Amino acid sequence: MIRTAHTHELDTEVLAAARALFVAAFPGEITDDDWDHGLGGMHALAYAGDELVGHASVVQRRFLYGGRTLRTGYVEGVAVRADARRRGHGAAMMAALEEVVRGAYELGALAATEDGAALYTARGWRRWKGELYALTPDGLRHTPAEEGHAFVLEAGVPLELDRRLTCDWRDGDLW
Repeated sequence: MIRTAHTHELDTEVLAAARALFVAAFPGEITDDDWDHGLGGMHALAYAGDELVGHASVVQRRFLYGGRTLRTGYVEGVAVRADARRRGHGAAMMAALEEVVRGAYELGALAATEDGAALYTARGWRRWKGELYALTPDGLRHTPAEEGHAFVLEAGVPLELDRRLTCDWRDGDLW
């Protein structure tokens, strides 16, 4: 079962369980900023019976593309409990979030590991081929380490994947 809810609709117990699941999925990699990035938007929660087995969220960001600022639904915090993987939970959570992206944003975007890339490409997300930048407090900064890891979902604006894409500033990982 998939439950969708805005951050404000989730009690502290559910948020703590989702965070613990996210941290367990990426041992030693998740920071407070990483968790914070996924708050303030819509969450997709996967349940097996009464147990939370998956979490993902989509939050609003602003990306620059082709001379415009695009309202972007950015997917964060995608994780499925290890013993519940490969059972369709990730795809079901993404289906719920893609509906939000297509209904509320001009662009969907996310950064993926190579392990996660197959899930997104199978769902129609496309790997960004152009240069990636971030609009930082110090100005425009090229982020070459992120190139090859960004994926987009068209949601109203046609894209040329080999152009420059620039994300907005935030603490922690920019992409």
